[in-house]
Amino acid sequence: MKLVTAIIKPFKLDDVRQALHEVGIAGITVTEVKGFGRQKGHTELYRGAEYNVDFLPKLKLETAVTDEIAEHVVEAIQRSAATGKIGDGKIFVSSLEEVVRIRTGETGAQAI
Repeated sequence: MKLVTAIIKPFKLDDVRQALHEVGIAGITVTEVKGFGRQKGHTELYRGAEYNVDFLPKLKLETAVTDEIAEHVVEAIQRSAATGKIGDGKIFVSSLEEVVRIRTGETGAQAI
């Protein structure tokens, strides 16, 4: 089992959600986050004063998947979140030791 974590631009959420639905993903967790990478923030003008915005708003998506579909999930996120511009985000894939569904006690792939 794998945990796929993606950091994407907020306006791409609907596209990514649709792409994940098409590859069979039933659930994702979405968190509003802020950060920066190579994009390094930007300068904004507010009431005549310039200020730096170092931490840009992003969305963090997480979904647990079986090993068999992990590659398809990564491809779907990459394809649907890409704009071709700096700051599109990152995808991280981690191994999951165990998953337990609280309600039923199911474990492993059945709990996903």
